[in-house]
Amino acid sequence: MIEMVPKKLFFTKGNGTAKEKLTSFELALRDAKIAPLNLVRVSSIFPPRCKIISREEGLKHLHPGQIAFVVMSDCSTNEPNRLVSAAVGLAVPADKDAWGYLSEHHAYGQTDEKAADFAEDLAATMLATTLGIDFDPYKAYDERKEIYRASGRIIRSRSVTQSAIGDKRGNWVTVVAAAVLLFE
Repeated sequence: MIEMVPKKLFFTKGNGTAKEKLTSFELALRDAKIAPLNLVRVSSIFPPRCKIISREEGLKHLHPGQIAFVVMSDCSTNEPNRLVSAAVGLAVPADKDAWGYLSEHHAYGQTDEKAADFAEDLAATMLATTLGIDFDPYKAYDERKEIYRASGRIIRSRSVTQSAIGDKRGNWVTVVAAAVLLFE
């Protein structure tokens, strides 16, 4: 059996505007620098001992046509002035031999900051429930974040987010946010 556990991960984001929805998606992928890849969406586990690297470093490991596994969020609109956002959140456990969580979130009407917080909250909450950390899910994320960190079992959380405002002429606008998983 071949074990395919990613060793590295990088985050990227982009946006694109075009007359056709598919073209706007392609342009968003180009802006994110992952358009020449065959993307396979996967679920949201951050592998044990996975190293987070920069986008620039990560892109050096990829080649046009390569199959790349991603945790990706995207959102599109052709409604003028409509705010769209896409985010991927991450929660990393303190135990390097344990897995963490990635989360995908897309929304209409949310700023970068709100979408980022929501995605980060999703990932951290999933990890906290897996680790058995006691918390009130109805408390604000900022309060829960302190509980998570105080437990000493969640070392950090973060997110990558892209938002854009719908084109005034009614062209399609697409935003993407992604975590790209690497095996080398």
